[in-house]
Amino acid sequence: MAPDAAARPTRAELRLAAREQSRAQRRGAAKAATRTALLRVALPSVAALGVAAAAAVTVQGEADQQRAQAAGRVPQTATENAPDTAAAQTAAAHAVAAGAPAQASRGDARQPLAGAQPTDAPAEAPTAQPTAEPAPEPVKPKVVMPVARHGLGEVFGEAGTHWANRHTGIDFPVDGGSEVYAVADGTLRTQWNPFYGYMTIIKMSDGTEAWYCHLRAYKVRKGPVKQGDVVAFVGSSGNSTGPHLHFEIRPPGSGPIDPLPWFLSNGLDPR
Repeated sequence: MAPDAAARPTRAELRLAAREQSRAQRRGAAKAATRTALLRVALPSVAALGVAAAAAVTVQGEADQQRAQAAGRVPQTATENAPDTAAAQTAAAHAVAAGAPAQASRGDARQPLAGAQPTDAPAEAPTAQPTAEPAPEPVKPKVVMPVARHGLGEVFGEAGTHWANRHTGIDFPVDGGSEVYAVADGTLRTQWNPFYGYMTIIKMSDGTEAWYCHLRAYKVRKGPVKQGDVVAFVGSSGNSTGPHLHFEIRPPGSGPIDPLPWFLSNGLDPR
């Protein structure tokens, strides 16, 4: 037999080599499947699925490389970069197992942030209930009666033999010695007149004067007085036929006017 013919492998040797190569490929695939199962068991969480997928791609890549080597057309660059890719994927698996947060997927980025949802509007503050206002005190009359008893005798403008012209005020027929009151706040003065007898005059804040005539005596001769103060006592002095109070109202710069409308306009009826 020629030397070249002895060096070439026989068909039996070629079939044996093919069987050995097939066994090697099957063992490599079994090892890859075992590594994939171990990764799935060690990393059951949802965050490890990405790493498991990467490991499966690596195993598939190794199987492709083994098949390519058997065919004699494995690229040199892929063979050189395979160890770096496997190392990077192993480091990522270790990081996930140690509790490092997995890289967020594009779907995760679209999830709304916790706490970003609008909350319900705060309830409106309760409206303060208005407090009940105290009942107003009774309004005090602007003026008071000059004597305690209501009722009139002679009225304003009446004609008679006792007056030179007509009656200039209203008369209160009350007993002698009855108290006489200040009808409003003001300043008091006293004087004597032969027709009016003993007189008390109270000038109010608006300039109006109240004249009290035919008095018996004074209690206050001059100075400020308050509404309702006792200022004198009823008598029959001057041109008088008996005890009574002659009362007049004189606006500033004017003669006597009818006191009855003045009382009524101030919410008081002396009749």
